[in-house]
Amino acid sequence: MTLSLFGNADDDQTWREELAPGAVVLRGFALPDETGLVAAIDAVTTQSPFRNMETPGGYRMSVAMSGCGEYAWVTDTSGYRYQSMDPMTGKPWPSMPAVFRSLAERAAMRAGFEGFAPDSCLINRYEIGARMSLHQDKNEKDFNAPIVSVSLGLPAVFLFGGLNRSDKSLRVQLAHGDVVVWGGPARLRYHGVMPLAAGVHPLMGAQRINLTFRKVA
Repeated sequence: MTLSLFGNADDDQTWREELAPGAVVLRGFALPDETGLVAAIDAVTTQSPFRNMETPGGYRMSVAMSGCGEYAWVTDTSGYRYQSMDPMTGKPWPSMPAVFRSLAERAAMRAGFEGFAPDSCLINRYEIGARMSLHQDKNEKDFNAPIVSVSLGLPAVFLFGGLNRSDKSLRVQLAHGDVVVWGGPARLRYHGVMPLAAGVHPLMGAQRINLTFRKVA
């Protein structure tokens, strides 16, 4: 099943599309902030550059990552985890930009999750062909808080599955400015991204940037 409905980002009635109980897409919700978001991404990744991490099994991830906030997610031969220091620079991750935090809090509230206070933002860069396999976000200590995921750049097909890896996944078309929020009964659903199709976005170029906000501790 493919869901693709677009609303007017300048309208207070941003199109809200329900994927499942506790999971919604807010179409175009991030568009009013796009200039500030792009500038903030550049500032953060200047301090903590993108890198393609290695999984515990020795697989080089096709998605390049950075992060900001009190914690960011890392993977290497030691395992998956959050940590407060960037292993590439040996310094704390950059502080979360105000434009990031404000967008995440407002999106969570629009989706019905009040009081969301993210302490981590993962910044994922998808180049052509990059993908994210189905997985659960379960390294966090607080499963009561939602996940807020912001899409920028090239369109992508987001896979939103069930609570078991074998459950059938929805195929959700995501465009520049769309925000997906899931929590409550949907918090531990499997999700992923299909290989990024070739193209060039007028603002972001031949890539997709995904900002994923979480409450880790």
